[in-house]
Amino acid sequence: MKGRILIVEDDKFIADAVRTNLQYSDYDYQVFGDGLEAANSLKMDHQYNLALLDIMLPGIDGFELLGHIKQYNIPVIYMTAKDDTASEIKGLRDGAEDYIIKPFDVLSLLVRIEKVLERNGLLNKQMVIGDIVLDIENRNVTRCGIGVELTPLEFDVFLMLAKHKSRTITRERLLNEVWG
Repeated sequence: MKGRILIVEDDKFIADAVRTNLQYSDYDYQVFGDGLEAANSLKMDHQYNLALLDIMLPGIDGFELLGHIKQYNIPVIYMTAKDDTASEIKGLRDGAEDYIIKPFDVLSLLVRIEKVLERNGLLNKQMVIGDIVLDIENRNVTRCGIGVELTPLEFDVFLMLAKHKSRTITRERLLNEVWG
């Protein structure tokens, strides 16, 4: 898993689209449709790498919810229909990392998520598969604590297969992504 993301969105269609894409991209997630419910939940479980917040929520709005989330040092990206400059400035000044206006492209959101996680040092730099550990940052592999010698190309192929472990990778895609 790349990380755990809190989604607070009252529009079920948008929440489902974001959830599906996060799941496909190997993120863990928790979805709430109510700001107050999400705030109360944080008291018991606040182990999130990032929060995606709508502003116009039942219970408490996203601006107020940001105050609860900041207590736990969780970075926030607003995803909202509020496209006025004053709301965007308020959200960013209050501490949000990014502000994306609906409707948005989910791929753009995924890139923003990755950049915020990277900027905050929260991007998972290791993958663990059984007794194999891939250190993505240092580009090495260990099995049962013993180093496995791989060429740079072998590492890239292994990393791609590991990232997409439950999916079929076509020869063309492998060639394009590893060899360019």
